[in-house]
Amino acid sequence: MTPDRLLSGNEPLDRVLGGGLPGKAISLIVGLPGSGKTIVAQQYVFRNGTPEYPAVYFSTVSEPLEKLLRFGQTLDFFDSNQIGTSVFYEDLGETLNREGLDGVQGRVAEVLKDRRPGLIVIDSFKALNVFAADSSEFRRFLHSFAGRLSASQAASLWVGEYEESDIATGPEFAVADAIVALGSIRSGEREMRRLQVLKLRGSDFLSGRHAYRLSESGLNLFPRLADVPLPGPYDLEETRVSSGIAALDHMLAEGYWPGASTLIAGPSGSGKTLMGLHFIFNGARLGEPGIVATLQENPIQLQRIVDGFGWSLNEPGVEVMYRSPVDIYIDEWVYDLLDLAERTGTKRILLDSLADLRMTTMDEIRFREFLYSLMQRCSRAGISLMMTMEIPDLFGVQQLSEFGISHLSDNVVLLNYFIERGSIKRAMSVTKTRASRHEPEIREFTIGRAGITLGDVAPFGKRESPGIPHEPD
Repeated sequence: MTPDRLLSGNEPLDRVLGGGLPGKAISLIVGLPGSGKTIVAQQYVFRNGTPEYPAVYFSTVSEPLEKLLRFGQTLDFFDSNQIGTSVFYEDLGETLNREGLDGVQGRVAEVLKDRRPGLIVIDSFKALNVFAADSSEFRRFLHSFAGRLSASQAASLWVGEYEESDIATGPEFAVADAIVALGSIRSGEREMRRLQVLKLRGSDFLSGRHAYRLSESGLNLFPRLADVPLPGPYDLEETRVSSGIAALDHMLAEGYWPGASTLIAGPSGSGKTLMGLHFIFNGARLGEPGIVATLQENPIQLQRIVDGFGWSLNEPGVEVMYRSPVDIYIDEWVYDLLDLAERTGTKRILLDSLADLRMTTMDEIRFREFLYSLMQRCSRAGISLMMTMEIPDLFGVQQLSEFGISHLSDNVVLLNYFIERGSIKRAMSVTKTRASRHEPEIREFTIGRAGITLGDVAPFGKRESPGIPHEPD
């Protein structure tokens, strides 16, 4: 008997589909050539076919059966032992060319009777349309064919090279119980694959566009990270802890809450990454494992930096997750990060940097939504998050909330430069702490072998606005 849900073999995809595609129903998998429709269909075939209720894969006239099988054998889930027992392939092309749509009806009826399949795939279903004399004939065929499949209790996957405009006019989309669209989004030279559930009768599903990649293991989905506020409280430690940066602890006055998020904003070379490394390494020595999630320095470059302060990337409690921002999906990246955090019992994460992470998205609203969700996940898990963000202003800050995230952060620390007696010096200020007091001064700081050391209050003119340095007369 066909199960109530068809599983894909990819747990994230099944989760997006609210538990899987509906069984005993008609589902459409649509997308342009190269989007991965055939790969997904074959994942379902090998996952759901059994000797009692086999899966039958019908090819039509879009792709030769021999080519489909040859490519299928390169995929990890393709099991030759299932062929002829729980998975059957059949070419409908000759039947179509010789007998038209009536021949398809007859041949499928024979297979339903002889094999009693639990799953039928037709690839490509769209190709059948051209064998109808007109739209009326195709609608009659569609009505009869869908009725026959529904009476058989078999689940059906119809695969087709449909475009978005086809969905509004094609009669098969009205018949389908589920519609899954595969495609891609292009921005400049970047292209990202996206999956979207357009229809799923009688079931809830995760809305929006979800990133995916294709590989030998099939389609790997990364559900869109979009957390909603959860009802009720969750437990967090009530004791303030050290950030691991003495200068920052002083400016925060009382340390920081576990699970808090801190934004470090400043121009290039002002010490943002160094502050983050202090946060991670000193935290690890306090028994709080941490992750350096960097899109800037690779591990070799990073080791050169930490060597100067007596640290090592091999220290216990320190993990490095380096990804190049050139070819990265933001949702794939965040699931890698959250999985690593869970495996290692992480309590601190350094995200270096937000500007590089922003490059991986094509939508500013999506980026803000993503950051909100990441902060919520970290807060609920008691993970303290520190993020660096580069700003263009060297000697003052005209705008901090470029990505609309400063209001989401619990703490905001601003680094910049000022000029005193012909020398460029660094200054630090804490502009925000949530549920806490902080020191309001703009303090000079230095970077040496011992790390970051606070100096005197920076000598800015009293009439100048905070953060706009002034060289004394």
